[in-house]
Amino acid sequence: MKDLLLITPPFTQLNTPYPATAYIKGFLNTKNISSYQVDLGIDVILELFSKDGIQKVFSKKIDLQDTSENSQRIYALREEYIKTIDQVILFLQDKTPTLARQICSMNFLPEASRFNQLDDMEFAFGNMGLQDKAKHLATLYLEDISDYIVENIDPDFGFSRYAERLGKSANSFDELYLKLSGGLTFIDEFTLKILREKIEMVQPKLVCFSIPFPGNLYSAFKCAQWIKKNHPHIKIAMGGGFPNTELREIKDQRVFEFFDFITLDDGELPIELLHQNLETSNVEGEFKRTFLLENQEVVYKNNSKRHDYKQADIGTPDYTDLRLDQYISVIEIANPMHSLWSDGRWNKLTMAHGCYWGKCTFCDISLDYIKIYEPISAKILVDRIEELIRTTGETGFHFVDEAAPPALMREVALEILRRNLVVTWWTNIRFEKSFTRDLCYLLKLSGCVAVSGGLEVASDRLLKLIDKGVSVEQVANVTRNFTEAGIMVHAYLMYGYPTQTVQETVDSLEMIRQMFEMGILQSGFWHQFAMTAHSPVGMKPEDFGVVPVKQEILFANNDIDFQDKTGIDHSKFSFGLKKSLFNFMHGVNFELPLQEWFDFKIPRTTIHPDYIHDCLLEDGQFQLKTNSKVVFLTKNVIAENRVKNKKKYSGTYTLLTFHLKTNIVKIELEQEKAEWLMNVLEENSIENSKKPTIQQLKNQFEEDFEDFELFWFSKPMQQLKENGVILSL
Repeated sequence: MKDLLLITPPFTQLNTPYPATAYIKGFLNTKNISSYQVDLGIDVILELFSKDGIQKVFSKKIDLQDTSENSQRIYALREEYIKTIDQVILFLQDKTPTLARQICSMNFLPEASRFNQLDDMEFAFGNMGLQDKAKHLATLYLEDISDYIVENIDPDFGFSRYAERLGKSANSFDELYLKLSGGLTFIDEFTLKILREKIEMVQPKLVCFSIPFPGNLYSAFKCAQWIKKNHPHIKIAMGGGFPNTELREIKDQRVFEFFDFITLDDGELPIELLHQNLETSNVEGEFKRTFLLENQEVVYKNNSKRHDYKQADIGTPDYTDLRLDQYISVIEIANPMHSLWSDGRWNKLTMAHGCYWGKCTFCDISLDYIKIYEPISAKILVDRIEELIRTTGETGFHFVDEAAPPALMREVALEILRRNLVVTWWTNIRFEKSFTRDLCYLLKLSGCVAVSGGLEVASDRLLKLIDKGVSVEQVANVTRNFTEAGIMVHAYLMYGYPTQTVQETVDSLEMIRQMFEMGILQSGFWHQFAMTAHSPVGMKPEDFGVVPVKQEILFANNDIDFQDKTGIDHSKFSFGLKKSLFNFMHGVNFELPLQEWFDFKIPRTTIHPDYIHDCLLEDGQFQLKTNSKVVFLTKNVIAENRVKNKKKYSGTYTLLTFHLKTNIVKIELEQEKAEWLMNVLEENSIENSKKPTIQQLKNQFEEDFEDFELFWFSKPMQQLKENGVILSL
């Protein structure tokens, strides 16, 4: 028996748990409140994609004459799917890696329409290897089965969403309520069977559903409906990303036939107070940002004077109860950066609450999850990394920040190196100019393998209108720095921003083409602009040249229908933008004219074909930034004194040999200066938390020698900088 049952309803991710319940459970541990968590999504997927589950799929009667040729083929091969499904799932759980050879034989898995995209597997996977190729083929196999389910059994099914349309811009509760009043869907039967087992095992007093996305909404309501009917004494709460953004103006009383409470924003204190009220049976208790029903009216209660917890006090996320070894890794497209979202188990952590920039006009910057910025210390963060490694056995970390702060990323990287940890991590960033070559190299050494960030509309005029705080040139230089350090870069891209012209859309695509061709972007994704209620555009649409379509809000309110005064139908660009990007991500067809990607006439680009190339040209000037901190990254140095007798130079010099992980760097310095450098290296090892500034090194150097600048920018010292022995941060 537990006080609380924390549920993520179907569906979110296949490869790793969505972290909300783990965050809450970690906090509840600090308050000695017992809890149990479950990811119903992965539980349902594993029941469905099993021998028994697939037999149930094919036992559903369908009209073979009235279905597609693809479904007819899958049905005809049903025995092959039933035979292979359990082994494929085990392989995708990394439990039977030897099966990769059979899968790649191309004569093991039954193949339907998803396999038609395999024009050149050897080309696509030339750099990825046998295991990744097999994962991709197994993913296509699962998607074929999914297509069959969607066409013939349950049209709302999707691997990372369920009945998503019911949650998108649902200003009225009517359609969802009608769906909930009907019978059980095929997927509902799996979901509610598992839910019943969990309720009977845990016997909670309070069930908390975390609903991150519209694709989790219907299942959460269906589960809540079942609990109300079968266990009316259990109280039910809803929180998470969807209510935080969509349900801030809820008025429909019918919602509370399913849920007793809806909490907004950070969930720690609201849930603690709900638990406290249930324990004391206090009807007039304290609430924090909570909707509930009183006298048949929806009321919002925020009568607690307690402040939300600081990030340092909410504890380490706790993944106990979740079936971590059961998640399945899939690869949808052959792009190493793109696969990070679906391949591999990642522990989720946050460097900072909120966004330190907080100005982008398309973003929900008025809401607390963006507006309230609070970083935590590098030491606490790396303490949490070590604890999660100990409790989960996983060393992969995805920092799920709105935008990770560069200064904090630097300190986290240094702390990881100081503790000699081996971790693999990636995060979301802004393309700040502070991501220098040296900082990117430091991040790589600490285990950073990828970053994602918003380039949005690759147009300087629109970036200013968005108040993004970056230019295309700056983004190009930052992505180059990451790429040269060996860190992959994914760009979030946007089209259809208010006042965007057709010419700007074409020019934006040309910018992206050049960045991929230059090799400084590895992955990207185009989103069509959506006007949200809590963004500057949504709150003051007249300032951005758009006219909102007014609707009465009784249920959800986030995406707002609008008319752009330009009158341009931006949606017609969607297919061409995405098709071209798919090609660029695979390194092909850069030479095609942009017109080739569209089936309607577009203007020629006005961007010079060498624009991005020219952005990346170094200015060649040596600048001494005296306040920069200097990091020395190696102790593996062998010094050898030698006597040099030549016409131009006579005396003793020292040969310093630096043994780096993948190469050897040798430099020659005058003996006294070599000794000075060796002392500096010894005094300022990576374990030393205090890093000297260049000014401090200059002062120290000039106690014994002259002209620090001449020494600092000499060829031997440049060699050390170019090889990452010396970093200026």
